[in-house]
Amino acid sequence: MRVDFESELWIWDARRSDSWTFVSLPVAAAEEIRDRAGGLRRGFGSLRVRATVGRTSWTTSVFPDSARDSYVLPVKRAVRTAESLAAGDVAAVSVVLLDL
Repeated sequence: MRVDFESELWIWDARRSDSWTFVSLPVAAAEEIRDRAGGLRRGFGSLRVRATVGRTSWTTSVFPDSARDSYVLPVKRAVRTAESLAAGDVAAVSVVLLDL
């Protein structure tokens, strides 16, 4: 399953450091992911993905976020630097779920 979307980068409230920066997947995509994943989950309810932002791709996980009723994708510093992104910027994102 592949999800292409645009999302604003945001910093996790529990840590005020830019090292925990995320984008949220669209709610409709999250619903489909939950339906397809069934009980398949790893630690913290995560699912393995191949993510792409701009020209940068990496393997990571998405995590369920009950506050947003979606999944969130961590965008590591190396990606943000390579793509000249900061919290508040909107990025084009592609996520391919690896285990579905």
